[in-house]
Amino acid sequence: MGNARDLGTSPDEVQFRFRDDEPADHATVTVDACCDQTNATAVRIEPGDDARVLLPFLGRLALIEVNFPTFGDGRGYSAARILREAGYAGELRAVGAVLIDQLSHMRRCGFDSFAPDKRLDADDAARAFAIWDNVYQSAADALQPGRRTIAEKRHEA
Repeated sequence: MGNARDLGTSPDEVQFRFRDDEPADHATVTVDACCDQTNATAVRIEPGDDARVLLPFLGRLALIEVNFPTFGDGRGYSAARILREAGYAGELRAVGAVLIDQLSHMRRCGFDSFAPDKRLDADDAARAFAIWDNVYQSAADALQPGRRTIAEKRHEA
């Protein structure tokens, strides 16, 4: 049996956040439990959970945490992309084994807050978030103000 930390992180443990609204409290329910609880506003996706199960409930979810138990487990990237492409506009938080070299990729997939298990150096993280000014493919980060692909920039009037 895991400890309470396994259920999520509290808002004060979020190290990086790219939203202007109030931080949502940590997720206390699993994907399976969320479907049965009409008052659940925050959910935690674990590796192996199917993010598509949440699609009918996106309108009531203020926070979706995606757990990365190890740095090599990339399933959370797909979950984030599925949720953003389906129109989820709430807070999408990466929790767990979040490393500096993953930040820009996670941001491109749609994560807008980060609660790493181990605190990251703020200067290194700022460089990581800013590393790719120009991109070829559109992604979930296309919703960020001023974010355009190289092709879009080339064809500006």
